[in-house]
Amino acid sequence: MTFNQQQIIAFQKATFLCSQAEKCSSEILEKLKAWGLSEEEAALVLEQLVSEKYIDDERFARAYVKDKFRFNHWGKQKIAHMLRAKKINSGIMELAFEEIEEESYSDELKKLLSVKLKSTKGKDKYDLQNKLIRFAMGRGFESEIIYKVLKEIDL
Repeated sequence: MTFNQQQIIAFQKATFLCSQAEKCSSEILEKLKAWGLSEEEAALVLEQLVSEKYIDDERFARAYVKDKFRFNHWGKQKIAHMLRAKKINSGIMELAFEEIEEESYSDELKKLLSVKLKSTKGKDKYDLQNKLIRFAMGRGFESEIIYKVLKEIDL
């Protein structure tokens, strides 16, 4: 593939970025445009980056899901929202969510709620339960698993 001088420079910058951390195609496409490439030029560079395996949206999504769950303690809904914002398609998202085991998912929520319970005050049991539900939903956990875990911790 023959690139013009601007595309060559952009390709080199992009390969450097992609070798530092996982990036998705939409992030790199935005960068390429910001570096002054036209839509067509950027698409060609992106195509080359994908063919040389610098960019792989499935690999990105799997790493993103694993990291956001393990380190940020986010639920699937919040992670999915952020992946949609990065223009990752739903098929890839489904594959990426296989990185989270159901048992560790509910265990993580149980740990989060147990810690939050110690620092949360409520007028009564109902008020305390509502505060914990709002907290867990804000972290992106689904309501059915929240209720299940609240029963397990006897609240």
